[in-house]
Amino acid sequence: MLFTDRADAGRRLAEALRHVANEDPVILGLPRGGVPVAYQVAEALHAPLDVIVVRKLGVPYQRELGFGAIGEGGVRVLSDDIIRRGRVGPDDVDAVQRTEEAELARQAERFRTGRPRLPLDGRTVIVIDDGIATGSTAAAACQVVRAQGAARVVLAVPVAPPDAADRLRSLADEFVCLSTPFAFSAVGEWYEDFSQTSDDEVVALLSQAAAGAAHRTGATATGARARTAREAGGQAEVRIEAGPVRLTGDLTLPVPGGPVVMFAHGSGSSRHSPRNRAVATTLNRAGLGTLLFDLLTPAEESDRAKVFDIETLARRLADATRWLRARERGRIGYFGASTGAAAALRAAAYPDADISAVVSRGGRPDLAGRSLLTSVRAPTLLIVGGADTLVLDLNRQAQSALSCENKLEIIPGATHLFEERGALDKVAALARDWFTHYFHLLPA
Repeated sequence: MLFTDRADAGRRLAEALRHVANEDPVILGLPRGGVPVAYQVAEALHAPLDVIVVRKLGVPYQRELGFGAIGEGGVRVLSDDIIRRGRVGPDDVDAVQRTEEAELARQAERFRTGRPRLPLDGRTVIVIDDGIATGSTAAAACQVVRAQGAARVVLAVPVAPPDAADRLRSLADEFVCLSTPFAFSAVGEWYEDFSQTSDDEVVALLSQAAAGAAHRTGATATGARARTAREAGGQAEVRIEAGPVRLTGDLTLPVPGGPVVMFAHGSGSSRHSPRNRAVATTLNRAGLGTLLFDLLTPAEESDRAKVFDIETLARRLADATRWLRARERGRIGYFGASTGAAAALRAAAYPDADISAVVSRGGRPDLAGRSLLTSVRAPTLLIVGGADTLVLDLNRQAQSALSCENKLEIIPGATHLFEERGALDKVAALARDWFTHYFHLLPA
């Protein structure tokens, strides 16, 4: 079984966990790669999401051999057998634990940004990772979660080698794994996109989940499904009429009636893209609304011809813009990534577009067509990684065709997906400043 990316794996894993939904579970993702998978499960099961931060305690002279693990709340689990055989003394245990406690506290603070840890006492807890290699971290997480008071522990992963899967079954009350291939060498070989998950993406997904949980809690039982994003002042899943099709999106309105940035993702991605959601979170914190949605239906996404049909994507985006404009009175901007940037610029070139600003992240604006680029009137910001040399050249060519106010921002050392530390933060800050300026939220 091959997964497109972690979001795809999470959606498939959620289907295999539907039977746990009636147990009111808490979803815990192992950082970093497990959190994008866990986010999809939490969304599908309407369950709270948190991160499970654990640190293995390694034998001082053989760090890869763990003699125990620690978790938040002062939880410590030890293997007396390994301590005895490894001749690890009490002073060694304390010294290793002090070192790991500092890193555990740093990670927990970084990921939660001040939110308290979700209580697990008496709860069913689903521990999720993006895959299993040796299983040592997942095993430690299950032990820590149980020590933190969980009544039932479910370990769920998209893929694991058969031998590790067999070992883990005894550590959890239930083990859910979508695939246990015999020809297993690494987790990443079972994903088309296994790019590194950054701390920023983890923070963004946890923030999005916390905002969604607060919205669900505040809604009444009879009115929760009927309330719009305007009424809730938060996030809502919407159905967008785009010509003959209906598209699914997530609309967030920190300020009802305020400006909204519409996201057009690239090929092979979706509205669940952790990178786009990280940018959206930064925009939301600045008071900007966001609409992340899929330009293709699930059936169309498997058709590569449609994925690269920029004209169809642009018309869908324009239809979605008219849908949004009929409901919201604020200014509208476009944020496009990869081929989505071409669709955004093409849609912005339509005579009736009235788009206030466009931002492209690692985009392919050249695919919009040179003749249409000359018709774009919205101020346009092109953001490209300095190490993404081919796309950088294509952006420079596209910029030469733009007659609107425009700027090319190069993030030194960044590659196409902006996975380098701090790179995505720079993208988000540049996008935020561009939109707030051209939405006239900052002085010119």
